[in-house]
Parts: sequence; C-alpha cells; structure tokens
Amino acid sequence: MIKRILILIMIMSLFVIPVQADTIRWVDFSVPYASLKYAMDVDITTAQQEKHISWIDILAVAGCRTGGKCPLSQVKRAAKDLQTDASKEELLGGLYQYYDYYDTAYHAVLGGFLGHYAIEVDGQWKPAYGLKAFSPIAAGYGYSHCDDFGNSRSFGFKRKHLGNDLMGGLGTPIVAVEGGVVEAMGWNRYGGWRIGIRSFDSKRYYYYAHLQKDKPFAAGLSEGDQVQAGDLIGFMGCTGYSDKENTNNIETVHLHFGIQLVFDESQKECNNEIWISAYDIVRLLSSHRSSLQKTDSGWARKYPFQDLDLNDL
Repeated sequence: MIKRILILIMIMSLFVIPVQADTIRWVDFSVPYASLKYAMDVDITTAQQEKHISWIDILAVAGCRTGGKCPLSQVKRAAKDLQTDASKEELLGGLYQYYDYYDTAYHAVLGGFLGHYAIEVDGQWKPAYGLKAFSPIAAGYGYSHCDDFGNSRSFGFKRKHLGNDLMGGLGTPIVAVEGGVVEAMGWNRYGGWRIGIRSFDSKRYYYYAHLQKDKPFAAGLSEGDQVQAGDLIGFMGCTGYSDKENTNNIETVHLHFGIQLVFDESQKECNNEIWISAYDIVRLLSSHRSSLQKTDSGWARKYPFQDLDLNDL
C-alpha cells in the first residue's frame, strides 16, 4: 500500500512541476522601420485609453502570422485585431504556439524603449509617456548610415559585421541609447576605444566603438557607472583595427553601434552571441535625440531626464 501511495505521489508531481521553456538561442530581428513606427504610435496613442495596446503585443501577433517578417499590412491588422475582445489565442489559433517566443524576443529587443519619463524644462519636471530611448547621435549633429549588418569584415579574421555604422564628423557627441550600467570601457583591437552598456533589465548590451583618439569618453565616466538614456558617453572617431592602443586605423570616421541580446548570462561572452540588426531601430530613434550643450565645466544635458519606470525593475 505504501509503495502504491509513493508511486501515486510521484505521478501527481509530474502535473504540478512547472515546465520551463528553453532559453532562446537565436533571434533574427527583421521588423521594418514602418512597422516599428506604426506599432509604437498605436501604443503611445492608446496609453491613456481604456484599452492600452502594447506595441510588443502588436508585433508579437504579427510575428506569429508572418514568421517574424512583420510587414506593415500585418502590423496594422494585428493592431486592429487587438482592439477587439478576442484573446490572442483566439486571434492566432494554431499559430499561438509561437506567441511566447515572439513576445519574449521582442521584449528583449524593445523592452526599454517606451514608457514613462520626465524632462526638466525651465525648472519644472514634465512627465510624459512615449519613446524614452534616444538616438546614439546627439541632437544637431549630422550622420548617415545604411543597412550593413552581416557584411563581411577581414581584420583579425573573416567575420560578419554585427552592428550598424553611423558616419559622421570627428568628435560628434555619442549618447547612451538607453539607461544602464557601463559594463566595458577601454581599448579593444577591433573596436578601438569602445564602451559597452548593459540595460537595467540586463536584456540588452549596447556596444559603441571606434571612439575618438586621445579623448574618447565623457569626462569622469568609468566602468560600473550608471547612465541615463541620452547621457553623453563619448565622441565619434576612427580608432581600432590595431593592437597598439590609441591608434587611428579606421579609414572613415564613424560610430559602430551594436545591440546584443542576453537571455542567459552564458550567452554574454561566447561563440553563439545574439547580435541583431540595429538599422531600423536607429531609424526609429532618429526622431528622439538628446540635446547637449557645452559649458565652462564641460558637457551637460539641455533638458535633464528621469526614467519614471526604473522603480518597476
């Protein structure tokens, strides 16, 4: 009798132990700019309405239906469907089995971009909801870029380009796209003077490389420091491709901007890191640029910024 009871307990335990999904090992983020912009606008427009429609929900539903391609027509359809009373499972039917993947992946990519923030204008803090991530290029400075993710590189060894190159003028101020912790800072033979910043939720690692010679970083910035979205972190240059520190060996002045996703810490430094194309994200962020001003004591933000969602992390 005791043996039967023990067997019964073991069988019942199989039904109460939660099943943990496998860690995501790859994300091919290919959502076009127009789809990102439309989904973001719906999210912001509905933020104060009775039914707030999250842009990540919109993109996840569209991703399930299109294998992650998310053309604008499908994003519009998803936004419209989510305004109804139907559940996501009802909307997707058999495709719902893929929802957790796209929801998790898109949260990892975009989770810190929209939310509540405040800026100080004329001594008063003004709260708002919207895009709180910034372009990596400060306001008032020109740049150009193209979709170069995956292009070949040969210095050191043959490899793919895992970022987006933004061409601009020497000394152009570079800012933190999102708030986080400075995780890496210094010289790298490939990236030259570079900074790596981990988002506060630890899902995104932002890589800013080829900063300028001699004075690459914002004054006083050190590894371990926390930065706010839009804070000055360094200046555009052409350092790198050299084992000798502080060397200009890149032909064109530019910022290499990369985004790595981290679902598990074992993915941070390995042969299977998850880097995504940042081109359309940079296009989206181009409408939100941090205004800096140079003072007698150095650089300062024209409009101080607070992320009002940080207490929720």
